[in-house]
Amino acid sequence: MKYMANEKRYDSIEYRSCGDSGLKLPSVSLGLWHNFGDNASYENMCNMCFTAFDSGITHFDLANNYGPAAGSAETNFGKILHEHLLPYRDELIISTKAGYYMWPGPYGDKGSKKYLTASLDQSLKRMGLDYVDIFYHHRMDPETPLYETMWALDSIVKSGKALYVGLSNYDGETMLRAAEILNELHCPFIINQNRYSILDRTVEKNGLLKRSVEAKKGIIVFSPLAQGLLTNRYLNGIPTDSRVKTDGRFLNERALSDEMLEKINRLNEIAENRNQTLAQMALSWVYSREGITSVLIGASKPEQIAENLNMTQNLRFSEQELKAIDDIVL
Repeated sequence: MKYMANEKRYDSIEYRSCGDSGLKLPSVSLGLWHNFGDNASYENMCNMCFTAFDSGITHFDLANNYGPAAGSAETNFGKILHEHLLPYRDELIISTKAGYYMWPGPYGDKGSKKYLTASLDQSLKRMGLDYVDIFYHHRMDPETPLYETMWALDSIVKSGKALYVGLSNYDGETMLRAAEILNELHCPFIINQNRYSILDRTVEKNGLLKRSVEAKKGIIVFSPLAQGLLTNRYLNGIPTDSRVKTDGRFLNERALSDEMLEKINRLNEIAENRNQTLAQMALSWVYSREGITSVLIGASKPEQIAENLNMTQNLRFSEQELKAIDDIVL
């Protein structure tokens, strides 16, 4: 059956500019880190993409190593795009990244021009695209001169294979040095992608948050729910079918200590007083921070996307609420 997008998809979602650029992203973006690999249901993947786009989520975020297996998320998204979403390509922001291990040998990892150029060519082939909207270097690489990595990003834009570039998992100081190089090259560096949540304040400590605002670069946040910790999933302990039990790669039982479970339950009390779920409050908290452009969510079913979109219904936090949250986690 042919997919037809919701005609009112732009009526109830907010869009913010990436720093001082002309590109806007939706308040919520869909990340394809999990649940779009070869072990997932294709029908469910389609329905999640349809639910997202029907709700005004125009941004789909990928990376070369998303799966499993690595590359399969791009392949599956490319199939969905060409079977259903291609008529809406000019309404979509499609991003991908390179920086982590992809193939054997010295040219399949990190930040060399050789690796970044080859990786993007592979990503474009998997998705059946001529270009992506945003291409990120996925992590800092102390083994490669920063200028080489930035030169590679610039050459990728000038080749027409990406419209904008971004940096992921950089600290504030390195981001500023990279920004200076990219500005000199007249390369449109517009956004940083970093982990940030109520429970993880690394970007506050390493200067990325403050310096991104000063440099007028956007920030898109991944893991705003701390790999599911900031949901109702673990309020009563660890379910037997949870990711903690079935897949320990990203979240293991050690993260769910008695102390952490107490923190989660106390945060949930604040959320209930705000008439929000814990997940909605966690997303609202991140999105309400200065300098945040968009919040990346992952999902295993369409209903989770719809629920998380409700975060924008209550973005105001009182000073007492903010202090109470900090007192619990800091």
